[in-house]
Amino acid sequence: MRNAGERVAIGGADARKIVTVLRLREGDAVELIDSTGTLFEAGLHVDGNAVSATLLSSRPAEAIAARSIDVAQAVPKGQKMDFVIEKISELGARAMLPFYSERSVAREAGPAKIDRWRRVARAAAQQCGRNSILDVSPPVAFEALLGRFDAYDVVLFPWELAPAEPLRVTLPPLVESAGRILIVVGPEGGFSHAEADAAGARGAHLLWLGSRILRTETAAMVLLSVLEYL
Repeated sequence: MRNAGERVAIGGADARKIVTVLRLREGDAVELIDSTGTLFEAGLHVDGNAVSATLLSSRPAEAIAARSIDVAQAVPKGQKMDFVIEKISELGARAMLPFYSERSVAREAGPAKIDRWRRVARAAAQQCGRNSILDVSPPVAFEALLGRFDAYDVVLFPWELAPAEPLRVTLPPLVESAGRILIVVGPEGGFSHAEADAAGARGAHLLWLGSRILRTETAAMVLLSVLEYL
């Protein structure tokens, strides 16, 4: 826990951004967040490439939300996961649980890719002003993901072959009293029948998102937006 009046060093990419991108100067005001989520107004000190700040007034951490939402996303090909992580960060998701399923195109995301996803999450948190960073886990197999369902009050499983009932009917009663929610989004080719059956057997609720089939990088944003509205 940091205290007002304390001087803290700023290094790495943050310092480079302050000096070379934002071109901030000695005495400029910045906001810093410590590991407890406390936000400090701070005065900047810049000496060449050395950057530090003196903490001034503080505001307490945001209240813990009554509802937390995690997203399990089948790893998509290319750079799509960067986009998903950025947008679900902006929409308030607590954690990202990547996984591989039967029809996944992308395979074996190595440490370098996971590190990049975490950098994207950090940058997204800074951009949107949230005081916590989306927690990005290493990818697991779909079967391993099923084993995590019991940790949630409700698991939402969008599937194009789910019963054609609108979200305004199906969703409110499912989440009304749920504290921990998991959204599970399939790969580009969708979930197989066997995977949907396995998810349903573990207590997941299969949801229909409408008559148009959404891209894998769109589905989580739709559900997060609807949940925010509710």
